[in-house]
Amino acid sequence: MASINVNGKKFELDEDGFMVDPEQWTEEVAQYFAPGEGINQLTEDHWKVINYVRNYYKQFQIAPMVRKLCKETGNSLKNIYELFPTGPAKGSCKLAGLPKPTGCV
Repeated sequence: MASINVNGKKFELDEDGFMVDPEQWTEEVAQYFAPGEGINQLTEDHWKVINYVRNYYKQFQIAPMVRKLCKETGNSLKNIYELFPTGPAKGSCKLAGLPKPTGCV
């Protein structure tokens, strides 16, 4: 199993590069993953989405549907794709330290 080292802490990843244990997530992990997802700098808008996705996952044990993500964060689908160029589900979940979303290619 693959792993990354962020600020001296080791994090296990699955075969697709997503964190195995979402409870280990830190903001530094999100910053580590950002460049690989086409994001140069995490903005307040990124953090709003990341925190929403994490909170939703904690409550329902699944990532939110993209439509719900847009509605609840006040972002258009176009804006979500601008924030997360690799895709709203893949990018936001990876940065939020969640497992790869179902149906995500």
